[in-house]
Amino acid sequence: MPYHLRFGEADPLRIRFAISPLWETHSAVRVLARPGKQSYHLPWLRRIAGAARGLDLRPLQLLMPLRGHSPDFLYPPPLGPAATFDEEIAAVRETDPALVLDDFERALAETPGAADTDEGRRLLADPADGLRRLTVLLEAAWEALVAPEWPRLRALLEADVAYHSRRLAEGGLERLLSELHPAFAWAAETATLQVAYAGEHDRPLDGQGLVLMPSVFTWPDVVSGFDPPWQPTVVYPARGIGGLWAEPQDRTPEVLARLLGRARADVLCALDEPTGTTALAHRLGLAPSSVSAHLSVLRDAGLLASRRYGHQVLYERTPLGIAVSQPGTD
Repeated sequence: MPYHLRFGEADPLRIRFAISPLWETHSAVRVLARPGKQSYHLPWLRRIAGAARGLDLRPLQLLMPLRGHSPDFLYPPPLGPAATFDEEIAAVRETDPALVLDDFERALAETPGAADTDEGRRLLADPADGLRRLTVLLEAAWEALVAPEWPRLRALLEADVAYHSRRLAEGGLERLLSELHPAFAWAAETATLQVAYAGEHDRPLDGQGLVLMPSVFTWPDVVSGFDPPWQPTVVYPARGIGGLWAEPQDRTPEVLARLLGRARADVLCALDEPTGTTALAHRLGLAPSSVSAHLSVLRDAGLLASRRYGHQVLYERTPLGIAVSQPGTD
């Protein structure tokens, strides 16, 4: 049975995109539990292998069934479009213990025997203590697994939001929802978004609108079904994951490096998606001031265009920039 998210008259006006470092942390822990499913992330898995060995992630992973309910309170939809990890984890700490216990019971019931393990019994006996321990563990996972790569991840997620925001402006809600993921289907006659996903969920949005949240580590799945009091949310794989962990220097044609200089050519070839100066500098291992200078020259030469998105300026290749960065292609 697909999920059904039913729109009312006001809900199309309350569609928003969001990016969640807390969600990416949760999803990164899930990838570690099932590394064979995520071939795209093997370079990341190799990089964080040492840090991961220093974490005991079993209490979190016990609450991550293969299918079914995971505790919504551990990774609620972010309140704003660009919430920080600290803001999100602070909200988690304030969760009502009654909600915590209900979520523990539902999640543990999805995996036979989980509630009877030592950790399962401990979580059910003292949900307030479980909440405290899990937030500490999520903070440690963020610092060790995700924060070192966050500029790269955030750049990809922001590029996805920028792209789909343009698609929404160009083609409207129906076009946007039909393009986000093959699992999505828009039923115009009933104003319902159907999400093909194991499980059954039918929810009227009731004027709350819908949060659309791209994710790096969720690929290839989509996730929905957040129950009240959490805002209705759909998490979908971000665009461009295939090239996320490739080092830009490895993709720069040698002839282009001779023409523009290695650093400037690397900057041009790294812009597969709209990206800001800080994220590019982190990805390329260059000083932000150097990257900024290269971006200015490339833009003045007509190879890049720039536009403001929120607090930063995003750069992307123009058609001429695409042709120059891919010599030998038609």
